[in-house]
Amino acid sequence: MNLKTFRILALVFSLTIASGFSDMNAQIFAPQTEFTHQDSLRGSITKEREWWDLTYYHLNVEVNIPDSSISGSNVVQYKVLKPYQTMQIDLQSPMNITKVTQNGEALDYRRDGNAFFITLTKKQKTGDVNELVVHFSGKPKVAVRPPWDGGFTWTQDSNGRPFVATSNQGIGASIWWPNKDHPYDEVDSLLISVNAPDSLMDVSNGRLRGVDEHQNGTKTWHWFVSNPINSYGVNINIGDYVHFGEEYEGEKGILDLDYYVLRENLEKAKEQFRQVKPMMDAFEYWFGPYPFYEDGFKLVEVPYLGMEHQSSVTYGNKYQNGYLGRDLSGSGWGLKFDFIIIHETGHEWFANNITYADVADMWIHEGFTNYSESLYLDYHYGEQAANEYVQGLRLGIQNNSPLIGVYGVHHEGSSDMYNKGGNLLHTLRQVADNDSLWRETLRGLNREFFHQTVTTTQIENYISDKLGRDLDPVFDQYLRDIRIPTLEYAFRNNTLLYRWGNAIDGFNLPVDVILNGEKLRLQPGTGWKTVALESDESYTLTVDPNYYVGSFNLLGN
Repeated sequence: MNLKTFRILALVFSLTIASGFSDMNAQIFAPQTEFTHQDSLRGSITKEREWWDLTYYHLNVEVNIPDSSISGSNVVQYKVLKPYQTMQIDLQSPMNITKVTQNGEALDYRRDGNAFFITLTKKQKTGDVNELVVHFSGKPKVAVRPPWDGGFTWTQDSNGRPFVATSNQGIGASIWWPNKDHPYDEVDSLLISVNAPDSLMDVSNGRLRGVDEHQNGTKTWHWFVSNPINSYGVNINIGDYVHFGEEYEGEKGILDLDYYVLRENLEKAKEQFRQVKPMMDAFEYWFGPYPFYEDGFKLVEVPYLGMEHQSSVTYGNKYQNGYLGRDLSGSGWGLKFDFIIIHETGHEWFANNITYADVADMWIHEGFTNYSESLYLDYHYGEQAANEYVQGLRLGIQNNSPLIGVYGVHHEGSSDMYNKGGNLLHTLRQVADNDSLWRETLRGLNREFFHQTVTTTQIENYISDKLGRDLDPVFDQYLRDIRIPTLEYAFRNNTLLYRWGNAIDGFNLPVDVILNGEKLRLQPGTGWKTVALESDESYTLTVDPNYYVGSFNLLGN
């Protein structure tokens, strides 16, 4: 396909195919060029954040459904990295911190927008492990289009029973609870205690430690997470839930699979969730063991589409395959699986195991997880199915802004991080030209950066090292530029001339082509290179469609 044809097709079809992701362009990927003081407080590692390391939270929340309010406390345990006497805790309006104590003593604090600066009276000594208790209350922001424009969702099921859930990846966990709301520092473990009506059930992250019954018609559910967890992954889900489960024999032993669904949907869930075990087979094959055996795996029904809450993956795809019944790739393969089950669980490896240290690098979460969809197909339906699926997703790529956002101000890159990020990885698989090597690269990432926060540079360097190539120009092209690199070529005087056009200086992606029926790997640069041809016969050249590139015959011969 030449470049002109490629652009016309992208223009005609992109809005149709991308419609499944239209909500993602609402708040979470809104264009932004100017940043405020509040953006810096939210997105940078301030001096009030850098001196302490999170070790443990006990988040205790009372959910008052009749007036859509919450109140509670958060025990913040931390290790002192260097002496300092002011701590930043984040909580967004209209929520409010009502009291902060340390060792039983009330502490002074001041509010600067969505950041609270707490003055500590106890001397903070390097190496000490201390804790303070933050009390809070208010009516949290109501989610408009969850999970992208997030907050609390207060609704009812079809039987009129309350149905409540949180989702807050873009807007941040501090939309409803006080915490260190920056991804670079994950808490090591977490106890979340949720008080709600005793006729309902709360399902949160990790394993259920116990349930306390109270005389006022409420219960408190205590869920414990023993692994590091990002703050946006912490969730509350309250409803008329019923439970069923099974065990999966995985690479690290027995993994508990638990499912919490509305009572009315039990039979549909038992059928639809049959996809979980085959999914685990595929993902453990490609990515390595599920990263949270200690906390188990849950699918939890919610009143919105779904999200990747760690060990408490939320589900709202209406018990149908595809994305709300649609195939986002247009290839037909997207209807072979439930998009939300596959995609959101893929995030357990890329988002929850490997987490960006700055939201500007969100492509690490979304690009790899988009790619996990095609790898699921590859495992169960073969390489051709995977290829057709990932190629079909290209029609949803806009190429209007870079995949990487602005660092230090809580700014995500383009929503192309999904489809374009997945196609970048699919292209790199072709570069590897060795599926054993590529599989070991993906598994190695999850082993090397197990339960860590990472930067794009770390991911780039790891993949380059594993593939034995300098891929810096390739990553720069696809992550930091918006152009589709184009293989420009021509036939003249028994010679094939070729180079990369529409590319950054030094772009060095190798590419496989079919030249008169024979496969040939070219090593183009941005300057002309040549291949001598055996005769003056008419030649045709086709680029392997698994590379996300364009091609153009400059002479048309």
